[in-house]
Amino acid sequence: MNRVVKVMRMQLANRWIFIGIPLIILAASFLLTLIIWSFIPNDGGVRISGGSQAVMWYFFALGIQSLTLTFPFSQGLSITRRTFFLGTLSLFSLIALITAVTYWLLGLVEQGTGGWGVGGSFFALDWIADGPWYQPIAFYFAVMMALFLIGFWSATIYKRWQATGLLIAGISVALALVGTLYLIGSRSAWPEVGAFLGSQTQLTVAGWLAVLALALAGGSFLTLRRAEP
Repeated sequence: MNRVVKVMRMQLANRWIFIGIPLIILAASFLLTLIIWSFIPNDGGVRISGGSQAVMWYFFALGIQSLTLTFPFSQGLSITRRTFFLGTLSLFSLIALITAVTYWLLGLVEQGTGGWGVGGSFFALDWIADGPWYQPIAFYFAVMMALFLIGFWSATIYKRWQATGLLIAGISVALALVGTLYLIGSRSAWPEVGAFLGSQTQLTVAGWLAVLALALAGGSFLTLRRAEP
């Protein structure tokens, strides 16, 4: 456990990338949204913005940078790949949880102030903010971890097989998606798919994303075992 904590501290040596930039992205997207809302005449309706997802997408970049920037350095310190993986995953699980709780808290403030006084919806988006407090937290956490692990595994594939491996992996994923869409269309199953998607809740979506994240984590660890610094 001490070694895992040391890996977490090693990752945080560059706090600007892993903490500073996400905070700036969140603050900038929120302030820009408020400015845009001020230009729109208030007709009594709800002003909805998707700007809050900007930080979530940055978790994809964090997944890439957490490997490419520190993995070679960790190998120079004789840190095992297993310890590096556990420490990195633990740190960003904690960051994702803190971010998810922050989103939920700011959503409460947003609801309590009437949408920041302008009827806006930035953090407390419909469907996501509905239900008990733990549902939006679980949803935000699962989304950020899935994006982080997609980026992390992409970086491990590059370290293991270079650009060729990353290209083959990307094409394979694209072919799998196209094949799935073709299969659904050939069976005229779009109404069933639409009904299934429409029946999902925050927790069920979080559960599916958790399954995806676990699969990505397993693939990342197996690939990292033979990745070159």
